[in-house]
Amino acid sequence: MTRTRKTICTLMCLAFFAVLAVMPGSFILQKNVYRQLPLFRFLERKAARDFQRKDPDTYAKIVENHTESLGAMVEKENEEVRDEQEKAVAENSVGQAEDVERKTEDVEPTETTEGVKKTESTVTAEAEPGQAQTEIKTKEEDKQQQKEPSEDENIKQTEKDSEKETDKSQQDKPATVIPEVTQTILASNSIQPAPRIDLSPQTLADYDYLMNQFFIVDSQTTTNADQLNAAELLGEDLTIQKDAAKPQILLYHTHSQEAFVDSKEGEVEDTIIGVGNYLTELLTKNYGYQVIHVTEAFDMESGELDRSAAYDYAGTYLETILEENPSIEVVIDLHRDGVPENRHLVTEINGKSTAQIMFYNGLSYTIARGSLDYLPNPYIQDNLAFSFQMEYQAAQYYPDFYRGIYLAGYRYNLHLRPRSVLVEAGAQTNTVQEVKNAMEPFADILNRVLQD
Repeated sequence: MTRTRKTICTLMCLAFFAVLAVMPGSFILQKNVYRQLPLFRFLERKAARDFQRKDPDTYAKIVENHTESLGAMVEKENEEVRDEQEKAVAENSVGQAEDVERKTEDVEPTETTEGVKKTESTVTAEAEPGQAQTEIKTKEEDKQQQKEPSEDENIKQTEKDSEKETDKSQQDKPATVIPEVTQTILASNSIQPAPRIDLSPQTLADYDYLMNQFFIVDSQTTTNADQLNAAELLGEDLTIQKDAAKPQILLYHTHSQEAFVDSKEGEVEDTIIGVGNYLTELLTKNYGYQVIHVTEAFDMESGELDRSAAYDYAGTYLETILEENPSIEVVIDLHRDGVPENRHLVTEINGKSTAQIMFYNGLSYTIARGSLDYLPNPYIQDNLAFSFQMEYQAAQYYPDFYRGIYLAGYRYNLHLRPRSVLVEAGAQTNTVQEVKNAMEPFADILNRVLQD
């Protein structure tokens, strides 16, 4: 061996022992030794930068506000905000009461009785806004007996509509109805993200995790990781520009006769159409959208319930409306689900008993027949993105509200627009009020997707 080679070997040995001296733990314990090498670190950082560079908006959108510890932190912040609001309301009430007392003392003796009466009226109307809001909510809840969702073909059987009485005070709308509806959006705006599952991009990139947390696949169809790519679904821009002069949302009910456990027979407001009426009110008054609410009975034939061709009838009818109103960008088919009688799909949101919802997507593909060319839908991926983005918002703000996205083999008229969705709100075992309450968080997550 030449002198030069000996020198090189000596230098390499010294370099090796120098590295070993600096990082002995990794080498001795054999814990990812390669991660200590400069070349690996360089490539690892470069790969992370490339991922963000390819789709920085989606990456930032997913990462924002989502870590394992975020839920606890946000819950604590929500409690602090609620405490501050309650304190402010209490102080305001006390201040107004003191003002009333001072005004009463200034009244002349001959006018004392009349002044006190006026003061009492003022206190009742103004002193306690929190109490007034509570009364408004109570009136609105009494009014929410109008909803009925429906089942989907191929996975649900025709159910017997229950006939039980429900308390209902829905005659003349009081002047407080509008502030009451406005109160709903104020409550939605105060909600902060509090996810209970990991929504990080790395975790959502795991196909098995995504399926377990968000999707339910019907036995007659199938899907794959290419079709359900979380980054791509969340990255699609589904926002729209509000235009108060033109209709932008079309709401209808393929199964218009679906009712609830306490629905009164023959009372339209106790069916899914009544639920749609309330959703229309929320979207119009709270969020500024123009909504066309179709209340046609597509599932009635000669006065009898017949759902065998309801989707065909609905599709033909809706195509005419969409041709006449090209400004419509969102199409919602509002149903209720059919479940075993001992199952109750309910949670609590903003202090209200609220029916849970499920999104329903058609893939125009069955295992037995493959692609269903006679039911073409160029918007399958758009439909999936629309459902998934709403489910993603629900996972952040209303973790107990959503049941999943059901993937079925047929089309269900979701080909009418890219932003088409079929929603199952509650089931036949829910009350009218529970399903109507569900429209408040649903309107919120819908608006977040359309305006985010």
